Amino acid sequence: MRKRVLTTRRTLPGSALDRLAEAADVVSWPGTDKPSPADLAALAPGVTAILALGNDTVDAALLDAAGPSLRVVALASMGYDNVDRVAAAARGVTVTHTPGTLAETTADLAFALILSARRRLGAANASLVSGGWDTFRMHDYLGLDVHGATLGLVGYGQIAQAVARRARGFDMRVLHHSRSSPGSVSLRTLLAESDIVSLHVPSTPETRHLIGAPELAAMKPTATLVNTARGGVVDEQALLDAVRAGRLHSAGLDVFAREPMGADLSPLVKEEHIVTTPHIGSATEATRAAMADLAAANILDVLAGRPARTPIPG
Repeated sequence: MRKRVLTTRRTLPGSALDRLAEAADVVSWPGTDKPSPADLAALAPGVTAILALGNDTVDAALLDAAGPSLRVVALASMGYDNVDRVAAAARGVTVTHTPGTLAETTADLAFALILSARRRLGAANASLVSGGWDTFRMHDYLGLDVHGATLGLVGYGQIAQAVARRARGFDMRVLHHSRSSPGSVSLRTLLAESDIVSLHVPSTPETRHLIGAPELAAMKPTATLVNTARGGVVDEQALLDAVRAGRLHSAGLDVFAREPMGADLSPLVKEEHIVTTPHIGSATEATRAAMADLAAANILDVLAGRPARTPIPG
């Protein structure tokens, strides 16, 4: 009897669905939007594998709905805070993710946010579009230099290291703070000395509001904060207060505590000195296809009795 695989979207970039269909019967959530936990639970009974996105809820209820046949949950994402890993381990379910597929692409976006926030590109573009560029004034659209600045990386995994490589082309001094990497400086030192602070840590209880009011106060008033990690790493109200009070020059944000927003926009989106994007760190055609394909490869390995390629560590 052929195995059954549940995918939480009916379309995926790349060849993932075609490859899965060659080895198993594929059942997919028919909508294009995120399915509710109840929607997924209704489709899950008897599946051997689930291919989920990084914003799908994979909790004990979904694992129980799938039943004892479930062997692997493959995430088409690097982050895995949406999965109840304890519940999965208790049921003998392997959970995988997609390291190595999105580091360079996300680093590109992090650097784009650095440039946009420091050079105030959002505000300049808004002025141009609204007809505000009516003459030349020396004080208009003034930003801060990126070349020669000090960049502080909080976390030093694949994405942060890719950002560091880009920084060398701008003659930047690079600091990093990490629990395990050689050459790490203290977070306090990094915040005090950096012109730009870029966040690259996972979402865990320990990193929730890692950057709050005290940390923002430790930064230079001319500094920029960039977050392409997870929204919960930053105390958003403290960040908004610091920018509005002039205690922080600017910020570039790709992630937020509440995602997605719809029409109920966070005040962060409307702030002139904050550049925002809708969680698009990995959003290129090649990278999203690579993520889906690796998730499928993990499932195919497990279905064939082989170890998964990229299981979530520990």
